[in-house]
Amino acid sequence: MQDYLKQESQALKKELREKTTGYILAGLGVVAGLAWNEAIKSLIEFLFPLGQNSILLKFLYAILITLFVVILSTYIVRLGNKE
Repeated sequence: MQDYLKQESQALKKELREKTTGYILAGLGVVAGLAWNEAIKSLIEFLFPLGQNSILLKFLYAILITLFVVILSTYIVRLGNKE
């Protein structure tokens, strides 16, 4: 019984460590994503000064980023399922 509890305790610690690491990495990814978001927004404003077309460009940017994220997420999920 003691061995079982020890194994379960170690498994729980390992899972907690993995989850915590994943959450920290996800948080850092959000920070990096926000930085890139600001950089890309500034680039759009620089290349296309504010005007009527800026809303269309922002929607185009949002659509392109969404497509990229969906494709990347699908790839990552498939890669994770192979293991």
